Amino acid sequence: MTPTVKTPRRPPRWYLIPVRVLLVTFIVTLLSFAVSLLLGILGTLLAAKLRRVSPDMTFAYRDVALPVAATVAAIVFVSACFMEVRHYRQGRALAQIERAG
Repeated sequence: MTPTVKTPRRPPRWYLIPVRVLLVTFIVTLLSFAVSLLLGILGTLLAAKLRRVSPDMTFAYRDVALPVAATVAAIVFVSACFMEVRHYRQGRALAQIERAG
């Protein structure tokens, strides 16, 4: 049987929760803005081509990408908060069990 070495785990740190929440929210918001802007531009170009008018690209930014990104940011912020708090509490409980046993 091989010997196992137990490495001490660091206790969870509560002050890292806002950093992770904001980082995840920022990254997902940027991705959703990029995807919705691409779809908004494609839709604007398609509508302009069908109507035989010049495309107005401000519509893609102002009326499509920005509201979609803001909505996604709000949803991701709330869900990331819940997930990080749950992860922190679980880590804290496991650290207490590890210290007791």
